[in-house]
Amino acid sequence: MVEEVRERVIRAAAYRPYEGGKRVFVVEAAEAMRDESQNALLKTLEEPPAFVHLILLSSEPEALLETIASRCQPIDFAPLPAEAIEAMLREDAPGAEADELAAAARLSAGDLELARLLLTDQGRALREQAVAREWAAMLKNAEAAGEEVESATREALEEEKEAGMKRSARDISDAAKRAGRRRRTELLELGLRLAAAWFRDLAAVACGAADVAYNRDRLDRLRGAADGLDPGAARRAAELVADTRRRLDLNVSEELALEALSFRLATVLG
Repeated sequence: MVEEVRERVIRAAAYRPYEGGKRVFVVEAAEAMRDESQNALLKTLEEPPAFVHLILLSSEPEALLETIASRCQPIDFAPLPAEAIEAMLREDAPGAEADELAAAARLSAGDLELARLLLTDQGRALREQAVAREWAAMLKNAEAAGEEVESATREALEEEKEAGMKRSARDISDAAKRAGRRRRTELLELGLRLAAAWFRDLAAVACGAADVAYNRDRLDRLRGAADGLDPGAARRAAELVADTRRRLDLNVSEELALEALSFRLATVLG
């Protein structure tokens, strides 16, 4: 990540734009940068050329170094309300069950495309794997989806090369692998998000607050699982899932991370 920041932002920021009067750099998931990467970016953030705009996107700004955050102008973007997502989903899938639409809208956290994914066969299967803690199946399906994206990306880049675009075999292979890894990680992270939401709902139902549950279409199942459950244990389980999500950003073994999560959850939940 350090080299990527240095090559794509720090060095490029020193050059004037070929066209127009400004150069704009957008760093997605800025919280995922290691500390050394953030420190490498610090001087550029502190004294950018007059023609440069740097935009850091983050869903967890508290994870940024204070030295980085203090040099940025924060702009908060509120997610779309669940009611708005639900209304759009009703137009997309008029025959879907109302409770499932409500669940997809709340689990999406304001992301319409994610809500739509949760209403597909793939999304429904992922939700079930997350609820049932079927980590091996989740990983297997994520790997298969990653391989599919890698193959499609390689094919598309090969076609561009044949059409005259300059691309080396190594560039094509590296880009395809990156796309495949990104898709695999996206699905794993989504599965863990759904698992954390399930444990959050378990805690809510165990406290008698079923009306705030996200999984509106599985309230009976939640009530059965929450019967006699300590709400604190459910909250701790959600924290363990969130911690595993963060560990995936550190390039740990996904299989080992999920296996460790399984043992930790068994200890917490009994």
